Amino acid sequence: MTATQTCPYGSWPSPIDAGLAASLDGRPEYLGTVGPEVWWTEPRPREAGRRALVRRRPAGTGSEVSELPAPWNVRSRVTEYGGRPWAGAERATGGPLLVFVHFADQRLYAYEPDAPGAPDPRPLTPVSATGGGLRWADPVLRGDEVWCVLEEFTGPAPTDVRRVLAAVPLDGSAAGDRTAVRELGDDRHRFTTGPRLSPDGRRAAWLVWDHPRMPWDGTELQLAEVTADGRLAGTRTVLGGPDESVAQVDWTADGTLLAVSDRGGWWNPYRVDPDTGWAVNLCLREEEFGGALWKPGLRWLAPLPDGLVAVLHGQGSSVLGILDPESGDLVDAAGPWTAWQPTLAVHGSRVYGVAASPRSAYEVVELDTASGHARVVGAQGADPVDPAYYPEPQSRTFLGPDDRQIHAHVYPPHHPACRAPADELPPYVVWAHGGPTDHVPPVLDLHIAYFTSRGIGVVEVNYGGSTGYGRAYRERLREQWGVVDVEDCAAVARALAAEGTADPDRLAIRGGSAGGWTAAASLAATDLYACAAIIYPVLDLRGFAEETHDLESRYIDGLAGPPQTLAVLCRERSPVARADRITAPFVLLQGLDDPVCPPAQAERLLAAMRGRPVPHAYLAFEGEGHGFRRADTMVRALEAELSLYAQVFGIERTDVPRLALETSS
Repeated sequence: MTATQTCPYGSWPSPIDAGLAASLDGRPEYLGTVGPEVWWTEPRPREAGRRALVRRRPAGTGSEVSELPAPWNVRSRVTEYGGRPWAGAERATGGPLLVFVHFADQRLYAYEPDAPGAPDPRPLTPVSATGGGLRWADPVLRGDEVWCVLEEFTGPAPTDVRRVLAAVPLDGSAAGDRTAVRELGDDRHRFTTGPRLSPDGRRAAWLVWDHPRMPWDGTELQLAEVTADGRLAGTRTVLGGPDESVAQVDWTADGTLLAVSDRGGWWNPYRVDPDTGWAVNLCLREEEFGGALWKPGLRWLAPLPDGLVAVLHGQGSSVLGILDPESGDLVDAAGPWTAWQPTLAVHGSRVYGVAASPRSAYEVVELDTASGHARVVGAQGADPVDPAYYPEPQSRTFLGPDDRQIHAHVYPPHHPACRAPADELPPYVVWAHGGPTDHVPPVLDLHIAYFTSRGIGVVEVNYGGSTGYGRAYRERLREQWGVVDVEDCAAVARALAAEGTADPDRLAIRGGSAGGWTAAASLAATDLYACAAIIYPVLDLRGFAEETHDLESRYIDGLAGPPQTLAVLCRERSPVARADRITAPFVLLQGLDDPVCPPAQAERLLAAMRGRPVPHAYLAFEGEGHGFRRADTMVRALEAELSLYAQVFGIERTDVPRLALETSS
């Protein structure tokens, strides 16, 4: 290690360049077991952002391999955010059978990776030219069919859509014939997850909800009998409602029905009587054992064959525990992992999940419940740089208006060989997460390290409305979007400045999607920030309600207020309507194929800024949707963001292209 140098904050050299951060972006998702094998999907930023299907054979028999080459892209578009895109089953001969959704055409395919000659996947479903076509998610193999969610567009508008449970024949007879897809129920409910079949195959359980609710507002657990000829009969609601969010349903090996519900103010695990709906809390804690069901197929609990249940639980960040449902005892897995994603799988006594820590990115972890030993078994990456460059997060609680608590993770500037002059305070960027019904845990993120290793601090704010802290905390944002989130981010930024942690004259804010709304709304509501990075944002409440996809087309009802008040609220809160109040420079980053926050939102803000002497830049990316996935896009976006901060904060940097900031005066 070289001797320590004294350099101004923001000017430190760093081995973490934008290309490195982009190449390692994303995490494994949709973990599952096929017999003793573990499968999952994994991002490939350098391969046009596709998601690969990865297979890990049992220990000692082979290595981790990607089963489908480019351009196969295992990703569903149901509700635009997708859902579990694959399922698999072990067979006595011929190796496993997989079914998956290919992103490009959204067809369901069957795949036999061990078949002689390695045949290509064969399509199981047809293509529809109507609107967004036919889409599939959350599949389960049952006999000679795939049972899953069918999303079918009936017209050109994003809200011209119906969703039902459907059975797709595995023989390929529906590949060119929509009528060969067997619908298992009606479309009386707007949204549904895929079915969970009881061990004896006689019952099916799933979740439904309707506009204007979002799934964290209220869902219903539906239960039906599976008839001998494979129909669903006697469908009824056994749990949930408009003010109770059931986040997951599953069955134990002995046929007990389990659900994760927030009926007590926190998502806790329950045993549910299928006949009466009587629910018994299995682990009463002021912790979350569930989360926001943004996509069908998320899994926070997984029953083991011996009656124990693997659960994810915690406040703000989830850890893996093993729950004894009879005693309520909960024992956490040992290991360095401090944040687990809602994707669990079980085989025998082994539990598999996706976990990370402040020193390690997300990887596939195996817990042997018999021995208590946990180890990394997949997606393990060697440290791309010396870990001495990684930031060291501090999880803190701040006070906002009315002394309300605000949870945040502070990442101070960190470099093993650089320090700043003693009389200088560091610039800080407030990161507002998306959702807004979501949260961020303190884990290694090279996008954060990209800035902190250069001497720019980051603070991630889990503002009011975030999940992870109980229903009351997330409902603080009800009808207060653009108020509570803006106030909470500002309160954290001001607190860091007041205590001497951050330079009050060099504060910035950034966010994507709903976080982009918060960043832009913050520029219009306060003069606290010197600049902002606004990424695929919501910028116009009324426009968002009219232009976005079906899932979030009524989201504004809960976030801002009923439709009859929207015009007034839009004038009071929307950055587009308040553009005259924006005086700080900004960069606006937008995917041109974004169905959630269409480019029209960004274009309206730019139009509203015309004639105003505010330096800004607009970068639009072809082929990108909601959330950047391609390495070249992420490189350009990160470098543009750094260049903005360097110019506004007065930092000399020659390692990134200079962002051209224009004015409309």
